[in-house]
Amino acid sequence: MNTTPTVWLVGAGPGDPELLTLRAARLIQGADVLLVDDLVDRRVLELASPTTRVLAVGKRGGCVSTEQAFIHQLMIREAKAGAQVVRLKGGDPFVFGRGGEECDALRAAGIAVEVVPGITSGIAAPAAVGIPVTDRRHAPGVAFVTGHAQDGGAGADWAALAKSGLTLVVYMGVSRAGGIAQALVEGGLAASTPAAAISAAHTPRQRSVACTLGTLAETLAAEAIASPAILVIGDVVRVGAALANPEAVPAQAMA
Repeated sequence: MNTTPTVWLVGAGPGDPELLTLRAARLIQGADVLLVDDLVDRRVLELASPTTRVLAVGKRGGCVSTEQAFIHQLMIREAKAGAQVVRLKGGDPFVFGRGGEECDALRAAGIAVEVVPGITSGIAAPAAVGIPVTDRRHAPGVAFVTGHAQDGGAGADWAALAKSGLTLVVYMGVSRAGGIAQALVEGGLAASTPAAAISAAHTPRQRSVACTLGTLAETLAAEAIASPAILVIGDVVRVGAALANPEAVPAQAMA
């Protein structure tokens, strides 16, 4: 009999519990302990047993956050105590979710890890307003990039991305939208490039705006678009049928 402790890293998707995988729902229902990120929709937690211990270990930019090392310690302690531990993460554990770091820490402690993918917000948020992140009529592919550089890190190469011809989907970029837009324009991307922002996708608080790269920062400020939000930059924004203000994109860009 295999007695190796196991932790499940489960993607909770973008919000709506109906977008969970069947495996994710089953593991949430059977968990003894849920370590829950701040971005996990509270409706998802209704699937848990009344006896499940729910531990909030939120991590949000600009807010008081749980130290990553402490999250590792909690998972290790609970798993070694024999609990069925589910680390519940917004979106997908391996898409800007620090899932790789958590896997490394658990395996180093002799704990097995199983990863259950979730729908990442970089796909789900644009889809919520009718934007396909890939569409061969508009772009040869898509790049998912974070607007939040690691401390001491160089961050994304915006000049290279500007020249790539790819749809750009930016996570954690609202507070840095002005600098990102400027870097992309300086890298050669036209200021008239269509852009959109989708906040709190697949929740009752969902909001979206359409604009251009050149007006992105001022539009976010004027419309009070706040995190969590996804930025989409590229011609695929023209396809978005459910955007709040598609008229904000110039007619020539929407044609």
